[in-house]
Amino acid sequence: MEHILGQEWEIVPAGGKTGEAFFACYKDQRLFLKRNSSPFLAVLSAEGIVPKLVWTRRLENGDVITAQQWLPGRELKPSDMNHEHVARMLRKIHRSEPMVAMLSRLEMEPLQPDTIFQSVIGELDEEVLSLPVVEKTLSFLLNEVKNVFCNEKVVCHGDVNHNNWLLTEDNQLYLIDWDGAMIADPAIDLGMLLYWYIPEDNWNSWLAMYGKPLTDNLKLRMRWYVALQTLSSIQWYKNKDRIQEMDNWITFLNDFL
Repeated sequence: MEHILGQEWEIVPAGGKTGEAFFACYKDQRLFLKRNSSPFLAVLSAEGIVPKLVWTRRLENGDVITAQQWLPGRELKPSDMNHEHVARMLRKIHRSEPMVAMLSRLEMEPLQPDTIFQSVIGELDEEVLSLPVVEKTLSFLLNEVKNVFCNEKVVCHGDVNHNNWLLTEDNQLYLIDWDGAMIADPAIDLGMLLYWYIPEDNWNSWLAMYGKPLTDNLKLRMRWYVALQTLSSIQWYKNKDRIQEMDNWITFLNDFL
């Protein structure tokens, strides 16, 4: 990174799963750098969903480096997720036609429930598949797959947990880390957010801020996708040998069903 910015810049890893993100600082200039971000980042920046994209540079080896504004702020806390500005931001994302158009130009097809189901099931190993609660979950998913098709297809973030929301010191809210973006049913994002953070008694009022009524069909679709996402989480933590967190998701699934 130094040869891109110059030796005077201080560059430190930003953490994260990929190890491809960095903070850069020189005098009063601060940047967030990432290697091989999606071309989608330009639209996210233009829509005000992520901090401003400053520049993009292609290296000789084909890698692309993006630089965004590094803004002082904090991650949202779980208790913040009930706030109106979260609902309004997610509504803005789900209603953005430029975002759908950009992903379509990147040849991303809208995902249907059966396609997502097959993708997740393909990740599960025999040990996970043999768990009684997983067998019960698979039965639920298969029984309802024909009932969760939805004509509405939007850009979904896919991982709306509180750590991916940035609230700046001047009260601007951003949703970051878009590597898992997809065109799909908005229930994917809504179910994750509501089930993880919002008491069920408050779902109606939260969805009113988002701009959608809580119908029986939406409840089923959210439940279906949360069950599927939970299976994926169980396998992911097992693969990382993070057994306690895997067990937490198994417990969640037992209570969920």
